[in-house]
Amino acid sequence: MASPSTTARLEPGLTSAFAALCLGAVAMGISPIFVRFASSSMGGAPADVGPFASAFWRVSLCLPLLYAWMRIEEKRAPAGTPRVRFSKASILGGIVFAGDLFFWHLAILKTTVANATFFATMAPLFVVLTVWLVLRQRVSRGTFMGLALCLLGGAALIGQSLQADPARIVGDLYGVATAFFFGMYFLAASRARKTAGAARVTFEAGLITSAILLVVALLFDTRVIPHTAQGIAALLAMSYVSHAGGQGLLAIALGRLPAVFSSLVIFLEAIAAALFGWAILGEPLTLVQSVGGALILFGIWIARPTADAPAG
Repeated sequence: MASPSTTARLEPGLTSAFAALCLGAVAMGISPIFVRFASSSMGGAPADVGPFASAFWRVSLCLPLLYAWMRIEEKRAPAGTPRVRFSKASILGGIVFAGDLFFWHLAILKTTVANATFFATMAPLFVVLTVWLVLRQRVSRGTFMGLALCLLGGAALIGQSLQADPARIVGDLYGVATAFFFGMYFLAASRARKTAGAARVTFEAGLITSAILLVVALLFDTRVIPHTAQGIAALLAMSYVSHAGGQGLLAIALGRLPAVFSSLVIFLEAIAAALFGWAILGEPLTLVQSVGGALILFGIWIARPTADAPAG
């Protein structure tokens, strides 16, 4: 798979693409809250749906909306705009995103929201290493510095939640697997955006992801259909906010921003998840974690695209 260029320069629309990326990260950052409400036992009651079923509903429920967006986007696109249907990159994006959600939903249920999100947002590490070592493309010094600060900030963000708890370690490893697949999704989606619009890439990848996760849910989950109002509401919110909103905004941003820099901005998801976990689930948020959030913001700023230097 060819990789997108890691070089980007300031141009009209770059600011709006960055804003879309930040909003997408926040939208994805709240998804653990929805997963907890949909997949975990609440007050001793049985879980509404299994983890794989919740991942399936997350992607599939918003497919009609994504399809409508795709038709509107392509109807308004100028004549001659690239519109390749189900490109290899789009298909690969759907496959690796299924792997991402498979491990992500397991991680959320096996460790804390902050832990799961931090390890999942290590995706930039896999993106940078793949672009630099496998695809042999240049990665700027600013990107390496930004990545180091973001990783340090993420470690501070989860702080004391890193404990030698065997049950939690399993969840953390699921988070690392999530990061690998999410990193590959960044590269695949960025490549797919070369020949298709954001809506088509999001819809096609989601269609493939849904098909894979439906099979997984039917094989491994005993609860596939939600049966409570809370479960249905959580799945709808996760689908429309975290998937349609988060992945859609990410696809928009990847049309203008390089995958390497974009992956660093997704560290904002860790900040958002920690804040949501504190505000909604009552998970502690300390001064050290606040400093970690500041380091992430500084790391993203250092790695930002400039007018005369590579962004990746």
